[in-house]
Amino acid sequence: MKMKFGALALGALLAGSAAAKEELNLYIWTEYTEPDLIKAFEEKYDCKVIETNYENCEEMVAKLQAGGISQYDMVIPSDYIVPSMIELGLLAELDHAKIPNIKNLTDTFADPSFDKGNKFSAAYQWGTVGIVYNKEKFAEPVTSWKAVLEADDSTRFALFDSEREMTGIALRYLGYSMNTTNKKELKKAADLLIKAKKKKGYAGFVANVGGVSKVTAKALDISLGYSGDSMKSEEFPFMDYVIPEEGTVVWCDSMCITKKAPNKELAYKFMNFILDAKNGAQLSNYIAFATPNKASLPMIDKALLENPSIYPDAETEKKLEFILDAGANTAMYGELWKMIKTR
Repeated sequence: MKMKFGALALGALLAGSAAAKEELNLYIWTEYTEPDLIKAFEEKYDCKVIETNYENCEEMVAKLQAGGISQYDMVIPSDYIVPSMIELGLLAELDHAKIPNIKNLTDTFADPSFDKGNKFSAAYQWGTVGIVYNKEKFAEPVTSWKAVLEADDSTRFALFDSEREMTGIALRYLGYSMNTTNKKELKKAADLLIKAKKKKGYAGFVANVGGVSKVTAKALDISLGYSGDSMKSEEFPFMDYVIPEEGTVVWCDSMCITKKAPNKELAYKFMNFILDAKNGAQLSNYIAFATPNKASLPMIDKALLENPSIYPDAETEKKLEFILDAGANTAMYGELWKMIKTR
């Protein structure tokens, strides 16, 4: 009886130890981590990574404002939303002494315009927004946003459920800056998107990887997607990804620690772990987005480095535009988006 009690007590003790494992609560975009890398981090620091996903920045900010800053340790916002998150008090200022690998960031991301000095963020991945389409459905290769924004009635297409990116792309197609505050230009962009919604083939708004999934399933002929999705064409040879000739959004997603993170120290360890040269390369090689880590570049797969959809050439780079924080005009963009979505 004593032996049985002892075994039970030992079992309870071990179970208690397992339950007491440190946890990193990661709030991140869908399909944006590398499973083996997460496992390696868990084993190295004897912890558990709990991943929760979101599909757009506005959804993410709303959840953080509703109490998420004390629920999640780390979040991966897009560049344009970072200044607003800082202003709202959602992010913790970083202690660079705890992130020695931050030195691996390329010059472009070592002092970004949206967070000078990397006070609140460290780049995770970067890329573009482009067109994903079924080549079997088009007589000629798609080269312009016109294929989506002025699709014919026989084309099944979706718009992007991302406020600033979708609005910005419509503006770019019309020849305007993605960051314009000119009300007449914004109205023209809204009218273009509302008109597109009235086409017979319009299938609604899709978020993040939703459009790519529907094109690969042949439920859509064309949609919008992020640059890493271009590599799905190896698995689905009928599909292609293109950066339109008018230009597009270039974005950077960054690692940030929430203001009231339950486990800031583990968040720092994760950030430094991802910024390691080998780990950074492993992440980018798996999810097929561009690395902001100069130390990782020599280890990036050649097929990725030579893919202009992932690492654009100099000529294409001239046509890329970062979406900037709207500042005092944030509400105006929000109202415009509401009008686009509801009409």
